[in-house]
Amino acid sequence: LNRQVLRHEEFEEGCKASCNGPYDGKWSKTMVGYGPEDNHFVAELTYNYGIGEYRLGNDFLGITLVSSQAVSNAKKMGWPLKEVTTGLFETEAPGGYKFYLEDKEQLKQDPVLKVTLGVSDLQKSVNYWSGLLGMRIYEKDEEKQRALLGYADNQCKLELKTVGGAVDHGTAFGRIAFSCAKEELPNIEALMKMENQKILTPLVSLDTPGKATVQVIILADPDGHEICFVGDEAFRDLSKVDPNGDKLLDDAMAADNSDKWFAAQKMKKASA
Repeated sequence: LNRQVLRHEEFEEGCKASCNGPYDGKWSKTMVGYGPEDNHFVAELTYNYGIGEYRLGNDFLGITLVSSQAVSNAKKMGWPLKEVTTGLFETEAPGGYKFYLEDKEQLKQDPVLKVTLGVSDLQKSVNYWSGLLGMRIYEKDEEKQRALLGYADNQCKLELKTVGGAVDHGTAFGRIAFSCAKEELPNIEALMKMENQKILTPLVSLDTPGKATVQVIILADPDGHEICFVGDEAFRDLSKVDPNGDKLLDDAMAADNSDKWFAAQKMKKASA
């Protein structure tokens, strides 16, 4: 996908805001994207040591991005591609996470167009994300039971799509995060309390070894999709691109020696 490693961090115990899911052991996170976290959509890849697989549900339906280079790379590597409509290809990352690649020249701005989440009741979800969280509705299609929302024209959008039943979150425990002014965090918490909405983690400070301490609040929408709001000022310090990110990741993977771990567990590593 031509993304770059922006930073890599190792943690000796589980996150008190469940950043790595309900796992309490050693874990790491690697931020990857097409540019700095200040102005790009970035994927946070969490790795829990000693966890060999996750069961995927129907909560996360995929990420769509514009990149003819990614399509070309996949074809050269023999990576499985399925053309779902003219010029739009579906592919899977190891573990089954879906990506949709538009075969067009990569945009100069962030090429990630949208993240798609499954919902059980489109109107209820739109009311939550737009009415409570303040997202603008860009598109709504009752026939196809989908809606496109966002905070700004030049940012990655959130697509909500009805799955025709209950939303199953599996065991992978992902979430979407947004930064906002630190002084807005108590207001968000107060609004959710007033509206009797679910708060998974009340306003809390999270430490990253050797880096900034950030304040976050974790919410859940009507289908249990986790949403993190993080104080922007400290986040900008924490999220600076680390020129040593690639090396830190390579060193961690070498020390992890996962090939031997999977062999000992008689398990097969995820692949395309």
